[in-house]
Amino acid sequence: MATAGIQFKIMPDGLDVDLEELKKNLKKATESFESGVFNDVKEEPIAFGLKALIVTIALSESEESDAVEKAFSEIKGVSSVELIDYRRAIG
Repeated sequence: MATAGIQFKIMPDGLDVDLEELKKNLKKATESFESGVFNDVKEEPIAFGLKALIVTIALSESEESDAVEKAFSEIKGVSSVELIDYRRAIG
């Protein structure tokens, strides 16, 4: 099976959410999948100090991106999860 590069937009519950702790929890959730590799996370300003996290992971196509989305949404401090990019990786 090929590997997919997937990006998710993670919206925190509010301004009081510790983004560094949230990043650690997202990495743990990604690595709980057999083929999950946490590649990158960026902060994206939304409004009034609120920031979304753009998370990039690599995952085998045999594993469902919906399962990752569900795992992310169950993390404390996460308001919503949106899959924003899905690409098949070469190599």
